[in-house]
Amino acid sequence: MSVRDVMARVRLAVSRAVVTLVADRKRLQELQITLLADEARAAVERFQQYGFTSVPLEGAEAIALAVGGSRSHMVVIAVDDRRYRPTGLKPGETCVYTDKGDRVHIREDGTIEVVASAKVYADAPLVECTGDAKVAGDLHVGGNIVCDGDVSDRRGSMQEMRTRYNSHTHGNTPPPVPAMD
Repeated sequence: MSVRDVMARVRLAVSRAVVTLVADRKRLQELQITLLADEARAAVERFQQYGFTSVPLEGAEAIALAVGGSRSHMVVIAVDDRRYRPTGLKPGETCVYTDKGDRVHIREDGTIEVVASAKVYADAPLVECTGDAKVAGDLHVGGNIVCDGDVSDRRGSMQEMRTRYNSHTHGNTPPPVPAMD
């Protein structure tokens, strides 16, 4: 192998690419990408950061590496999409986002902003708002609260309050009508 061949392999070891298709059914995602003017590769493995995964859209940009300098063995190590990436974040801030504008933005002031176009769903046995050692955590809701279970505070439950109300009388008067359900 000549020095010229070695230099060509080195120059072609790292390439910009454009995502044309994503296969997300395997344990390691595979992309179809286009590289140079007429160079396309299918089933290119995409390595993602542990704990984070995404399915990039067609047209997203990628950095592809030729493993061992071989263009026939490409892997993708980074994918970004300048069309949808939020900009203007402050140093230290992080944002997870979609092309639809949904996002989780961890701000430098300690605020976590969640923007969802449809719903925020938490599948957990308990969700707590604790605050810190000096101030209890508060929950502010701008709309209605619907609960399929019981509602309680430090003095008792809503059901206990209904039971007391429904059975109370004033002297020998009958219980209130209508009763609280």
